[in-house]
Amino acid sequence: MAILKRTHMCGDLRKENIGETVSLNGWVAKRRNLGGLIFCDVRDKTGITQVVFNDQIPQELFDKADRLRSEYVVGVKGTVCERESKNPDLPTGDIEIIAEELVIYSEAETPPIYIKDDDNVDDNLRLKYRYLDLRKKKMQDNLTFRAHLTNIARNYFAENGFTEVETPMLIKSTPEGARDYLVPSRVNPGRFYALPQSPQTFKQLLMVGGTDRYFQIVKCFRDEDLRADRQPEFTQIDLEMSFVEVDDVIEVQEGFMKRVFKELKGIDLVTPFPRMTWQEAMDRYGSDKPDTRFGFELQDITELVKDCDFKVFTDAIAAGGSVRGICVTGGAPAYTRKKIDKLTEAIKSYGAKGMVWMKVNADGVSSSVNKFFTPEALQEIADKMGAKADDLILIISDQNKVVWDTLGFLRRHIAGEMGLLDDEQYNFLWVVDFPLFEYDEKEDRWSAMHHPFTSPKEEDAELLKTDPHACKANAYDIVLNGVELGGGSIRIHDRDMQEDMFRALNMGEEEINEKFGFLVEAFRYGTPPHGGLAYGLDRLVMLLTGEKSIREVIAFPKNQAAQCMVSEAPGLVDEQQLDELGIKLK
Repeated sequence: MAILKRTHMCGDLRKENIGETVSLNGWVAKRRNLGGLIFCDVRDKTGITQVVFNDQIPQELFDKADRLRSEYVVGVKGTVCERESKNPDLPTGDIEIIAEELVIYSEAETPPIYIKDDDNVDDNLRLKYRYLDLRKKKMQDNLTFRAHLTNIARNYFAENGFTEVETPMLIKSTPEGARDYLVPSRVNPGRFYALPQSPQTFKQLLMVGGTDRYFQIVKCFRDEDLRADRQPEFTQIDLEMSFVEVDDVIEVQEGFMKRVFKELKGIDLVTPFPRMTWQEAMDRYGSDKPDTRFGFELQDITELVKDCDFKVFTDAIAAGGSVRGICVTGGAPAYTRKKIDKLTEAIKSYGAKGMVWMKVNADGVSSSVNKFFTPEALQEIADKMGAKADDLILIISDQNKVVWDTLGFLRRHIAGEMGLLDDEQYNFLWVVDFPLFEYDEKEDRWSAMHHPFTSPKEEDAELLKTDPHACKANAYDIVLNGVELGGGSIRIHDRDMQEDMFRALNMGEEEINEKFGFLVEAFRYGTPPHGGLAYGLDRLVMLLTGEKSIREVIAFPKNQAAQCMVSEAPGLVDEQQLDELGIKLK
């Protein structure tokens, strides 16, 4: 079969092309037979062009065009003409092609999903027929946008002295935090590789090896529960730099963000980005990735209510917790008792046992705790919260983590419901001075907040031996509109300090040697001070394209059960394969 060599993509033709003979290849989006005229919309990833088969062409060609159906793959040659009934909704809406040749490359059955952006089809059906879903212009635009972003990353970091290096995919399992995906070794029976959760240790070894500045766009894997912005396999823009301090890393990253936004969005970002300590972010926003596009900041009223008659508040304070709230400007009329009850139910997943509400009216304050407070005491709380008429106050009392998590959720959830989240407003900031350790109540132990290779701040270095849980980390996260785009730290490069860090995590010598002996040994041979950062590429593309899920910017994502609906992975394997690997299923 002869292929018509295309001269243009389907979305490229304009008035300036009138009179030209052109060839297009693509899919039939729609066909309409009006008797003596057949109209056919031909689509590729760039757009749609209308093709006309009229009664001036040979009957054989006309009959061939009449066979066309949606999703047939075709080649068309003809002359560009001005369109009589123009379509202002299409970039190509001023022109059409009068067909002279037609090649049908392949026929198609009726597709199980419509190939249009607003099809509103079930997500699992979209994922099962992803190759059809990808034909939509929105999906192709997202993939193209993603490709442009990765090209910018490669060019920018190359210009700034970074060497792109591939690190291994089959590594040793060192489970910290999320579960590893394990790969059995056939040639080493009973032993397993792990797929990397990040290239962390290898990029540090590259610094020991003198690479100086490393960069990689890399697949990473975590066996964890999924949600809108998580996948079992995801992509990082990963980098590491030698002989740097925090400001050096941040300066390079701000330059990268400026380049990305200028080239992809036409936006001139103002740098340097604001910086906020972790403590300030938690106290003001209830989140270490605060969304600063709107108000509703947290207010601590612990001191104000510590001697009140409301036992829920006083018990929380006595147990070492706090009482905090948010003031939703103008929220009182919109939030009925029914809507507040829905919010109260939603916050249970954050550990909150309940919520106190107050509404400020022109004639005073009404609340869910009227019988425990005098009108004057309620007004005093409202004044402390900065509330005015028609404002809604929501108060949580519990341990600080529960209070922060709950109010952090409420302020952003309510802002979304009130239409305050402007997708065209980009508020960047750096969150710095994280705690070096955090207490994991489920595991009943202390763990590294980032990872065990993060260095303490210089002024806290001695505390690592004497009071490690009081240490602040030399770490930094870049946050955009309430989403963590990336995180990094200055690493520990001193062997003794690294062993102190492991000991603070209650790791004995045997465990240290088993999990990280290769890294500790490498530090014996001269290690430069170094630090780095990793971006979540999928999240970054999601935010810049205005999508709500990273599945919309990944070609073949997994569903909520970590399954590939197209290939039906994970699947069963036969007994011979298991025997070769020495594996028996329980």
